[in-house]
Amino acid sequence: MPDSALTVVIATRDRCDRLAGTLRRLGELPENPLILVVDNASTDGTRRMLAERFPTVWTLGLPANRGALARNEGVAAAPGPYVAFSDDDSWWEPGSLARAVELLDADPRVGLVAAHTRVAPDGAPDPLNELLAGSPLPGLAGLPGPSVLGFLGCAAVVRRSAFLAAGGFHPLLFFGAEETLLAYDLAAAGWVLCHDPRVVAVHGPDPGPRPGRATVIHRNEALTAWLRRPLPVALAHTCRLARLALGDGEARRALGQLLPRLPAALVARRPLPAAVEAAVRHLELTRDPTR
Repeated sequence: MPDSALTVVIATRDRCDRLAGTLRRLGELPENPLILVVDNASTDGTRRMLAERFPTVWTLGLPANRGALARNEGVAAAPGPYVAFSDDDSWWEPGSLARAVELLDADPRVGLVAAHTRVAPDGAPDPLNELLAGSPLPGLAGLPGPSVLGFLGCAAVVRRSAFLAAGGFHPLLFFGAEETLLAYDLAAAGWVLCHDPRVVAVHGPDPGPRPGRATVIHRNEALTAWLRRPLPVALAHTCRLARLALGDGEARRALGQLLPRLPAALVARRPLPAAVEAAVRHLELTRDPTR
């Protein structure tokens, strides 16, 4: 794999020690990818650490925390045709990036490769693996796995031109469950998203609680529905969230964050093409026939 063919883009904020561990692992990969860290205005000495300990890693410092949009900045700055995403607590198994590049080189239809993810320290499979491998969407001839409409943000390799043409991660979501909307937009633009179980990422998330995580996921799932799904679907999604909010504080806070964002979502609304909406609906009914 040519050194410049693929860039690993990492968005980080105030996780200096974990980032250093990830960079050590990425630096040992036989593929020798370019590594670009986009720093979301860290205050813990991240940029100093990068300059002192990892001088060959490219660093792009942002003046404010832009959440998942930091990845957009990284992709825009990447020099090669492909980008692999890592978080500051995730990395790639040796050979996986080369495998992804081979797939993308071989088939110009593929815009994103969704990896198999193992969870450190014991290597347990991430629950998303089963959903990706069991996708009911038909795979195209010559591809190693099924077509999918989702991925894990720290375990995907994208074709840079496809990502940029689709607009990258949406600014209204900021962070949390932001992958689904990008998957929809890539598919709407005609790109294939493919799961390849031989492309493997390792995720070592902090085992501690993540306050507010459920709130932003609820909020962003509803916003995604308003941005891309038919109005009856968006209304039904919001009604379910409102019912859940009656007894769930996270859902209640999500509803409170959703409402002031709805006008912007309606302005940016762009319903999916019929074929993509049908695929999304098929996935939903396969996983929950009561919806």
